Amino acid sequence: MIGDRTVTVFTDEVMLGHHPEVDLPFLPSRVEKRVRTILQELDFKWSYPEHPGRLSAIMELLRQEPIQGVQFKAGPHATYEQLGRVHTATHLDHIFSLEGKRAWLDRDTTAVSPDSIKAATSAAGNAIAAVEAVVKGECQSAFALVRPPGHHAEPVRARGFCLFNNVAVAAAHAQARLGCERILIVDWDAHHGNGTQDIFWADPDVLFFDIHCAAPFYPGSGGLEDVGAGLGEGYTVNVPVPEDAGDIAFEKAFREILIPAAEHFEPDLVLVSAGFDPHRNDMALNLTYDGFAVLTRIVQDIADRHCDGKLALVLEGGYNLTSLSRGVHTVLEVLAGGDVPELVECGLNAVMEAAAFHRDAFTDEEG
Repeated sequence: MIGDRTVTVFTDEVMLGHHPEVDLPFLPSRVEKRVRTILQELDFKWSYPEHPGRLSAIMELLRQEPIQGVQFKAGPHATYEQLGRVHTATHLDHIFSLEGKRAWLDRDTTAVSPDSIKAATSAAGNAIAAVEAVVKGECQSAFALVRPPGHHAEPVRARGFCLFNNVAVAAAHAQARLGCERILIVDWDAHHGNGTQDIFWADPDVLFFDIHCAAPFYPGSGGLEDVGAGLGEGYTVNVPVPEDAGDIAFEKAFREILIPAAEHFEPDLVLVSAGFDPHRNDMALNLTYDGFAVLTRIVQDIADRHCDGKLALVLEGGYNLTSLSRGVHTVLEVLAGGDVPELVECGLNAVMEAAAFHRDAFTDEEG
């Protein structure tokens, strides 16, 4: 029942300050010239998809439809030391040098505006706060509603709208300061979490499970054979799927791959890179809200079984504002103890409803 479990949402309005606008001038560079060339070749006006309205839409729905058991807090900004556990000093120094400026960082559209660095340190800091809250028993689960997202950010570079790798920073903090020895990171964003994979590629203490739209879908990484290296070989689990995969395929992957992997690994903390671009109204993968509900319950059950329910989610992608906000709301309802539906083949419920509606028209029975 909703309200049976406590959930803390960590977020901060400072993250609304990250607002790259492509029509405004950026620092002159090869990257900026390359991006301008790409934009000029498009047949339509392109706007920066990762915009402040993403968080605003989520919070507006949560205000309109509050969920019993869910409380809100703001976490502190991440420190240089905390970020430095997963990013090089060269990368951090470059990013911090851009505070107050506008610049393109990567030709795949990663850019900053004057307040972006504050937003990025807040995003990583709120991810850390979410982990601290669940590890210390302050709540049963937590959701860091943050932007810019993080899972594409690599140790040495910003990529794919991401400046710092929020979930990786939080995981490394849990390892270094909270006594967590085995951390499971589940990434269900439509795009492969290349940065998270890179950071923990050779780490046997982090099991990284990523289901995503298969290459050549951005960023084109995350092949089935990519399983880690060195001591970390076997601790990276990629499940690339076709763009029309859907709820049933995702549930099967979680039940037949993720659950056995977790049984073997026995995590003492579960983190989720929660992207909502797999929704049928967004990028790819054809998930429904019911699908997100089932995935949430599965990772919740894994956390309950192995680590006293220590579960923290960190927002990644999701660009259709309706499916993003409703998807987050659905996940929070499940975290708070809500019921989960049984999944059926895509479209089946609609057909069954239509059949019930039309059935009387083809019988002689009178109601």
